[in-house]
Amino acid sequence: MEDIQSIKSWKVINDVPFAIAGPCSAETEEQLYTTCKGIKAQDITMLRAGIWKPRTRPGTFEGVGEIGLEWMEKVKTELEMPAAVEVANAKHVELALKYNMDVLWIGARSTVNPFTVQEIADALKGVDIPVIVKNPINPDLALWKGAIERIYMSGIKQIAALHRGFSSFEKTKYRNVPMWQIAIALKSDMPNLPLLCDPSHIAGTRDLILPVSQKAIDLNYDGLMIETHYDPDKALSDAKQQVTPHRLGEILEAIKIRQTTSDNQEFNSILETMRNQIDNIDREILESMAARKSLVDKLGEYKKENNVTVFQSNRWLEVFKTRAEWGSQLNLQKEFVGKLFKLIHDESIRLQSKILNNDKEKVSK
Repeated sequence: MEDIQSIKSWKVINDVPFAIAGPCSAETEEQLYTTCKGIKAQDITMLRAGIWKPRTRPGTFEGVGEIGLEWMEKVKTELEMPAAVEVANAKHVELALKYNMDVLWIGARSTVNPFTVQEIADALKGVDIPVIVKNPINPDLALWKGAIERIYMSGIKQIAALHRGFSSFEKTKYRNVPMWQIAIALKSDMPNLPLLCDPSHIAGTRDLILPVSQKAIDLNYDGLMIETHYDPDKALSDAKQQVTPHRLGEILEAIKIRQTTSDNQEFNSILETMRNQIDNIDREILESMAARKSLVDKLGEYKKENNVTVFQSNRWLEVFKTRAEWGSQLNLQKEFVGKLFKLIHDESIRLQSKILNNDKEKVSK
């Protein structure tokens, strides 16, 4: 996938990072026009609007359908701005192209279903249009990559990933937990792939949109998609996470854009020194982990000889408690230390279980 085009080469993009903005849903022609006119005044790159809204339960507002595309075409023509819409099946693709939409995006509820993505991919064969793929609802990197690959295999080379956060049973301040590490992993696997962020769906409330947006830009994302409505409190969908065009302008103005490199020779020299020091420390950490693994292997053998179970809950509770305390004394966050040692403990359990069951595996063979 090395021939995926840089987002800077998209004809509908003027600069990076860029912003896509518009209402969660096109509700009326007047609402769409008023909102988009306000967005244009904020020097935004591209408009967006939901035409079809897949809802969790029936009986709620599910979008206006094809008439919304008529409104969108009028608005984009009058304001001379490119427009993006969500598509969830082949018919949506056909209609979006009919009304000259400039960019399509695939939503989280569609990305989760390979059959749906393939239907959209088949409808896109022979079409030259940018496609943005949102992450699936659940934290599944393989599904996200698979959806992107299906679109790529249809012949689309202008593709971007859109990070909108993930559902979780864990209660947090976010509507959808960011899990930034998954987006970073996607970018690591597909370094040429442009990466965008949807802070509206991550935040769930408008007061969190700025900090989430800043975090994304700090991680070198290529742009943002922010839901905007001229009267958010009266919006028919996702009212709490939409902002006014004026507030949108304030958010974008407040975001600090940082460079990926510097021409300052002193800075680069100090940076290189610090990175070398970090490399040395990382090497020491891995050497310590290797030494720990050797002890775990011996421990597994000893438990096997004495017919003792791999896991003892009292020992795990002791490790979990003491390591967090040690970490606090070293100015490390308890949550970070807890996650770290859970990974270490899980690997210890895996290694010891392998040792204890080694004879059984030989017998079964």
